[in-house]
Amino acid sequence: MSSVEEGDLVARVEGAAGVIRLNRPKAINAVTLEMFRDIDKALDRFEADPAVAVIVLEGSGERGLCAGGDIRTLWESSKVNGDLGKILWREEYILNARIKRFPKPYIAYMDGIVMGGGVGLSAHASHRIVTDRTKLAMPEVGLGFFPDVGGTYLLSRSPGEIGTYFGLTGQTMNGPDAIHAKFADAVVPAAKWPELREALTRVRQGVTAAEVTKLINSFTTGDTAGPVAAKEPAIDALFSFDRMEDILAALKRDGSEFALATLKTLNEKSPRGMVVTLKLLRLARTASSLEESLVREYRAALEVFRSDDFREGVRAAVIDKDRNPTWSPPRIEDVTPQMLAPYLAEIGADELKFN
Repeated sequence: MSSVEEGDLVARVEGAAGVIRLNRPKAINAVTLEMFRDIDKALDRFEADPAVAVIVLEGSGERGLCAGGDIRTLWESSKVNGDLGKILWREEYILNARIKRFPKPYIAYMDGIVMGGGVGLSAHASHRIVTDRTKLAMPEVGLGFFPDVGGTYLLSRSPGEIGTYFGLTGQTMNGPDAIHAKFADAVVPAAKWPELREALTRVRQGVTAAEVTKLINSFTTGDTAGPVAAKEPAIDALFSFDRMEDILAALKRDGSEFALATLKTLNEKSPRGMVVTLKLLRLARTASSLEESLVREYRAALEVFRSDDFREGVRAAVIDKDRNPTWSPPRIEDVTPQMLAPYLAEIGADELKFN
C-alpha cells in the first residue's frame, strides 16, 4: 500500500486497486476545486502505473459518497463577481469526461447520499454500484441551476420521461431506481461492500471490464427498478412536453395525488431554472457525446453563475436555510425567450477543451 495524498482527498494503491476516497465526512464529502485537481492527478498516476488494474471511488464516513460541490464557496464568489464558477466548472467537466473514457475499469461505490458533483464523479464510471442506502439526486433546479456535470446527458438517456421527471423535480432515486434511470449498474448491499472491495484489490493485472462486471454481479441483489419506475406510465404522459407551461397544465388536468404532489414540488423550484433545464434535456437527447452536452452545460453554467436566481437559491437552501427563495422571474410564463437565449449561446472553442 502506498499513500500519496491525505487531507480532503486520499489517493493510494491498495493491491491492484487505485483507491480514490473523498475525505470530508463532516460535509458529506462535498468536493472543492482542489479535490477535483487532486483526483485528476491521482488518475494520471493510476493510469500510468501498470500495477493498478482498477480504480475504486468511495467516500469517507457513513452518510454518503458526496453531497455535491462546495456550493457555499461558489455562492461567495458569485456575490463579488468572481471567477470561481468559470474555473471550477471547466476543470470539473473536463474531469467528468475523462472518467467516462478512462482506459481502466473505474468502479464507483455510490453509497448513501450522491448528489450533484458526486454524480459527476460516479455516474460516468464504467462500473456504478448503488446500495440499499443510496439516495441519489440532481436537485439543482431548487438552487436556480440545472443538472450539470453531464446530468443533462444522463437524464436524457433515462427510459421515457423518467429523466425529465428527476431533472425537474430533483426527487431522490433509491438504488434500484438509479439503475432503472441508467445512473447505476448494480445494487450491492452496503454490508457486502467490504468483501467486494477486498476482492477488487485482488483482481489480476489487465482484468477486463466484463470480468469486473461478473465479480460485482456475484454480490448484487438483482433489483433493477424501484418505486418511481412503477409510476413510469404516468410520468411519460405528464412530462412528454417540450414547454414547462404544458407540463404544469398536464399535471393540473390530471389531478391525481401523484400529479398534485409533483405540481407542488415544481412550484417551489426556480421558474428560469426549470425552463433552462427542460431545454437542455431536450437538446441532450440528440447529443452525439457526453462532451457535447458538457460544452452546452458549461455555457449555461456561466450564465447561471451571474444570475440572481443562483445566489437566491443558494441563500435560501444553504446560507440562511429559510427554504423561501424569491425567484426572478417568479412565474414560468414570465420566462421569456430573451432570458433563455444567453444560456444557450455558443462559447469560444478554447473555453472547454477535452484532452
